[in-house]
Amino acid sequence: MKRIVLLGSTGSIGVNTLDVVSRFPEKFRVVGLTAGENVELLEKQIRRFRPKFASILREEHIERLKQRCRDIDVKIYAGVEGMIKAAADDDADMVVSAIVGAAGLIPTVAAIRAGKDIALANKETMVMAGEIVTKEAEK
Repeated sequence: MKRIVLLGSTGSIGVNTLDVVSRFPEKFRVVGLTAGENVELLEKQIRRFRPKFASILREEHIERLKQRCRDIDVKIYAGVEGMIKAAADDDADMVVSAIVGAAGLIPTVAAIRAGKDIALANKETMVMAGEIVTKEAEK
């Protein structure tokens, strides 16, 4: 079973990734979810997939997310540091990087440095820093 962290779970790629994961519960376990600012959808995803942790990029939303998920056993992180923690978590085998734009670069590099398998679902990471990402992956 692959244990995955999904970076960008509330975007269209993230939502579709979770749809696939839900069809193959014997093959995938979601251990972490991250989102930019959609607290409501992230809460629904946390309730459905019961990850070990979740992270919201916009730090001003952390208290609201914690309040909404207070009855669930989930660690809540925030900010870029939360995304990096998620991407490098020891319990993950694979990181699906579905964060749109430049925001996906830092957590993707963190996942590579942590030795995770990467499913890169955004072209911006390679367009902006393909050489850096490739060199990190080759180490």
